[in-house]
Amino acid sequence: MSLNPYEAPAPIPQELTPAVGVLSGTRQDLRSVAMYQRGIIACILLYIIAFIAQTLITSQRTAEIPLWVGVLSVLATLGIIVAGAVFVFLLSIKVYGPALGVLLGILTLIPCLGLLALLRVNAKATTVLQQNGIKVGLLGANPATIPL
Repeated sequence: MSLNPYEAPAPIPQELTPAVGVLSGTRQDLRSVAMYQRGIIACILLYIIAFIAQTLITSQRTAEIPLWVGVLSVLATLGIIVAGAVFVFLLSIKVYGPALGVLLGILTLIPCLGLLALLRVNAKATTVLQQNGIKVGLLGANPATIPL
């Protein structure tokens, strides 16, 4: 502490500032948002790949593609949809609250609306992270770079 009364106050370290955009205001929840966003981005990419694979499999319904490949593709797509719903639910609870988290999680289970819910929650996570001065790249923010 300085004796100069006209000296500007020292800046508050980023670790001590409350997180903006998350309901709890803690830096730990901000780190959770970054982790869940990475999961959502992975689900979006896998969702698009699975959609393309489903389209190719159904358009080539001949003896060339065995039935088990189609069944395996459907099961993988269902797994991606469920994983996306879980990540959307977890992230929405941190950012929007429990009621909207449940609603968006349920919307994610509907095939085409699910992709829109994934994209909306991903955009909100990006906004929250950028408001807190965290760099967000193509695959989201690195949770390890967020100070607690």
